[in-house]
Amino acid sequence: MKIIFTLSALLIITFVQSQTHRFIYELKYKMDSTESGYEKQNMILDITPKEVKFYGQNLMATDSLNKKFGMNSSYTDMSGQVVKRKVNSFDHENFINIKAGYYSFRTTDKINWMISDEVKKVEHYTLQKATADFGGRSWTAWFCKDIPFNEGPFKFRGLPGLIFELSDSNKNFIYHLLKSETLTRTPSTEDFLESNFGNKAIPINEKQKQKLLLEFYNDPFAFERNTISKTATDLNININGKEIRNVDELNTQTKSMQEVIRKYNNPIEIDKAMHYKINK
Repeated sequence: MKIIFTLSALLIITFVQSQTHRFIYELKYKMDSTESGYEKQNMILDITPKEVKFYGQNLMATDSLNKKFGMNSSYTDMSGQVVKRKVNSFDHENFINIKAGYYSFRTTDKINWMISDEVKKVEHYTLQKATADFGGRSWTAWFCKDIPFNEGPFKFRGLPGLIFELSDSNKNFIYHLLKSETLTRTPSTEDFLESNFGNKAIPINEKQKQKLLLEFYNDPFAFERNTISKTATDLNININGKEIRNVDELNTQTKSMQEVIRKYNNPIEIDKAMHYKINK
């Protein structure tokens, strides 16, 4: 693991309160827990004077390109780990894409850590081990007391130092700190976190979220189905590169999509996972 910052410089900039401290983590995760392969993406942890935000780097990159070149592109983060919270808080605002909608919901996510005496050296950093159960999984974190932020990836915070490494016991989710940056101003995330490229997040609760997910699973192509039902003639609709001309072909695609949803139903908080039934 190559960590691209110097400890001495980081300790100095920590005390400049107007700055934003950005930590970039590599996230490896399994969309299907039964497979050996991983998806990979970089995630950003921004620690501002008032808030902490965690989101996929591709969201920021898409927003930057839109602003630089006058584009109107969008991007959907598939990690399910877009959150923000007040500094020193376990109260989170979570953001999620469901079909064509963008939603936010609030949770309180206290984590009770057990700090071990076990330590290890990574380059010139001394990391200490801590464990916790969270979201239906058992987690191991390695944190550095010399980096004075009690933060880490996603909702994992509350240790006396920055988390450098984090993984669950089954290695479904693995984080490694890659590098840090110091920003002289607090960057705006309004267009890709609080909103998703034109869709402002709609506040919902957990029950409403589950209802939306179930509705999507039961009829993932509801818009296309409605389009077909309103026309008296065959209408060509393209779904994943396949032309759909009638309801029977759409039903076949619906069953295929439902299989995909069930297969990749491996959220980081597995205790909140939807339990989808096979529709006859």
